[in-house]
Amino acid sequence: MTTETRLREQLCMLAASLFDRGLTPGASGNISARTEDGGLLVSPTGHSFGRLDPARLARLDAQGQLVDGDPPTKEMPLHAAFYETRTRTGAVVHLHSTHAVALSMLPDTDPDNVLPPLTPYAIMRLGRVKLLPLFLPGDPAMGEAVRGLAGRRSAVLLANHGPVVAAADPEAAVNAIEELEETAKLALLTRGLAPRILEAAQVAAVVDRFNVEWDG
Repeated sequence: MTTETRLREQLCMLAASLFDRGLTPGASGNISARTEDGGLLVSPTGHSFGRLDPARLARLDAQGQLVDGDPPTKEMPLHAAFYETRTRTGAVVHLHSTHAVALSMLPDTDPDNVLPPLTPYAIMRLGRVKLLPLFLPGDPAMGEAVRGLAGRRSAVLLANHGPVVAAADPEAAVNAIEELEETAKLALLTRGLAPRILEAAQVAAVVDRFNVEWDG
């Protein structure tokens, strides 16, 4: 089995796991990964995460041109922006997960740091999560908004839409976006209950201990 074949199967397996657990419904969500030759494998547009076919994933060359498979997700500008601005990016995943979307719509959500510091793990895996404005699906302006962050964030939350996470490989990206969704769920469950959040010194200790990118 070739490296690319394994990568194709991994992307479909991870996507199916996300779908089966209700983390992105219908034909929503998209996932991509860097190939050894500098190209990309991308989930096709209009396809459910629960039924991706490894052989039909979009295959893009290093210049971003489709060379094989079905047409890629219409959110390619979003994916491309992460690969271009964060050189260590090996995978990008975008979901329409319920709790993260709900958090994006609340007026008192901090646009510069969406997730309150409830657990060390969200800090470790995500750093600060930036809230981006509402864009129409597929709008190239989404990519420009990510480029405007100049690689300083590995995760963003699109208002009224959903989270996007870039990481070194597909498994790391999926683990991080699941952490984002679970932290958003905790934030909503504890809203108005004055939960004991991590103090500034505790956040700083996590950032230092685990070498977290923490854009101030």
